[in-house]
Amino acid sequence: MVEELSQFGNICICITSCISITPMDYKRLDVPTLSMDAACDTFYRIYGSDDQSNLINNILQHLDFHPLLITLLATVAYQNKWDTNRLAGEWKRQRTSVLQTVHNKSLTAAIELSLVSPMFQELGPDARALLGVIALFPQGINESNLNWLLPTIPNRTNVFDKFCILSLTYWSDGFIMMLAPLRDHFFPKDPKSSSLLCATREHYFAQILVDIDPNKPNFRETQWIMSEDVNVEHLLDIFTTIDPNPDGVWDACTNFMRHLYWHKKRTTILRPKIERLPDDHNSKPECLSSLSWLFYSVGNYAECKRLLAHALTLQRERGNVHVVAQTLWRLSDANRLMGLPEEEIPQVEEALGIYERHGDAKERALCLVRLASLLHSNRQLDAAEKVASRAINFLPESGEEYRVCGCHRILGRIYRSKGETEKAIHHFEVAL
Repeated sequence: MVEELSQFGNICICITSCISITPMDYKRLDVPTLSMDAACDTFYRIYGSDDQSNLINNILQHLDFHPLLITLLATVAYQNKWDTNRLAGEWKRQRTSVLQTVHNKSLTAAIELSLVSPMFQELGPDARALLGVIALFPQGINESNLNWLLPTIPNRTNVFDKFCILSLTYWSDGFIMMLAPLRDHFFPKDPKSSSLLCATREHYFAQILVDIDPNKPNFRETQWIMSEDVNVEHLLDIFTTIDPNPDGVWDACTNFMRHLYWHKKRTTILRPKIERLPDDHNSKPECLSSLSWLFYSVGNYAECKRLLAHALTLQRERGNVHVVAQTLWRLSDANRLMGLPEEEIPQVEEALGIYERHGDAKERALCLVRLASLLHSNRQLDAAEKVASRAINFLPESGEEYRVCGCHRILGRIYRSKGETEKAIHHFEVAL
């Protein structure tokens, strides 16, 4: 029909379609989504009101300022005579299901029409489930991760290309994205029931659970979290909501926060769930400790201290003395940054006592160095001298030259403070 109409020179044909396939010799124009101002203007002209509401503006933002969806929303509100509060309540309860006009024009009808097309049917039985996987992730799926994230999907690149042709997804900066209304439509009602989604979760967790060590060559590989932190966080949030005790999820949560600490310093929306875990939950002390690292990394030392104090109480109950000593060390560091030496010194002394009973020479020496520096800063010079001298004796002659040098610098400062210039010069020269 298009070809026949094209034979007439006095006819101009404009075709609007979600699908990106165009007839031969036709120009294709991408129609962008609306700006906030244009979206509001469109909505309120149909709705019949000049009084704008932030409640409505938030809904328009959730709709990605999509013209058709805004038109449907305004039409539904106008037909039902809903005020803005009622419309906001219906949106909160029904989400995109509210976009159903009396003339049976709806978002659902438009989407389902795409899903019965021959092109979609040819993609196989996993296509619908794959859309559910994309819908779960707010950042979409990283094109670079398709091989390890979706290894069971054959011809996956071709499948995603077809999704784009059908306008079910789009490409943005290397990610396969989905508009917010489509995400809402395809979002799995029960994520645990989707075998493909559960497999995707396990592939993500396998990447998260690697040991993070900045001194090892594979440390740079863990930087992938920088571009996918929101996806992983959302995945953890979903699965810790539907099942508070799933296998491996809290371990993944702990390692996720360690990834953030090293590669993208920020806090996390998972905090309330971690703190609501029962104190006898196996993973709670480690989760609290990792969460404290994030607050430390953004400079909130008071919150870091509170979380560490809670973790320390739980760790004492479990009797893991090495973990207790490590937490005391971190607590002392938080107190140091908060200017609280009266709390910092006893914590380092307690950690030292644990290492003297259960640790090795290196751990004892590190505690002694920290303690000597603290005592010197607190003007307890005689005690600082004894502690720094002990530290040197515990450090090996080779392999720890940097720390030995640090001990001599501390001793130099101590003797300078005591007015013993010759001894101070000697230790500074040794350090040099």
